[in-house]
Amino acid sequence: MTTTHADRPLTIAGKEYNSRLLVGSGKYRDLEQTREATEASGADIITVAIRRVNIGQHANEPNLLDVVPPSRYTILPNTAGCYNAKDAIYTLQLARELLNGHKLVKLEVLGDEKTLFPNMPETLLAARELVRDGFDVMVYCSDDPIQARMLEDIGCAAIMPLASLIGSGMGILNPWNLSLIIEQAKVPVIVDAGVGTASDAAIAMELGCDGVLMNSAIAGAQDPVRMARAMRLAVEAGREAYLAGRMPRKFAASPSSPMAGRI
Repeated sequence: MTTTHADRPLTIAGKEYNSRLLVGSGKYRDLEQTREATEASGADIITVAIRRVNIGQHANEPNLLDVVPPSRYTILPNTAGCYNAKDAIYTLQLARELLNGHKLVKLEVLGDEKTLFPNMPETLLAARELVRDGFDVMVYCSDDPIQARMLEDIGCAAIMPLASLIGSGMGILNPWNLSLIIEQAKVPVIVDAGVGTASDAAIAMELGCDGVLMNSAIAGAQDPVRMARAMRLAVEAGREAYLAGRMPRKFAASPSSPMAGRI
């Protein structure tokens, strides 16, 4: 296979991953459906809301790690449900203890319960403290190129701008801002939040994103396992299209077949 650009693995904090699709572990019917959808997605990185999901902090309750084992997947603890830097920092310190010193985390500090939009001042504050404390921080943020650059300068391992509001399924509402973030970034850019269907994931990858993270789009589908497979294929197709280099857009028609030598 010949492509315009040679591909490279997705690398976050020095570790390579085969899949560019990252998936969440919440909102499924039960743990068995979680397992089936996760397997169908082909994802290597599985994000876990520490404040909502049991990974060992509740000894007598079903444990997510029984169906999504750390021996097979990279568990990415996140701070979903945190609205200030202090709570987010404490939550990830707890996750580090539960996961035997695990360093790779997803930081999200929310602004309010209605929009779940990122609180960027608190996000920046938490990111500085977590990086200083030795964490490898993947960070959910607004699609603001200036804020994204500030997070990268702090030392975050990946920048994760939202496509649209968490759980909205509205897709990429501002591809121009996203393109600016991708253009300037020296760390992976992973679209986080707002993906609704496979075409949204493909568009994100065609724009040049390094990966896509999603939960609601899969878990909220009528058939989550089938949607997980669709998302896997969409991410792969979008990446291939990006590497191949799309044809230029034109304002006039151009025939597919040569005009010379016609009968």
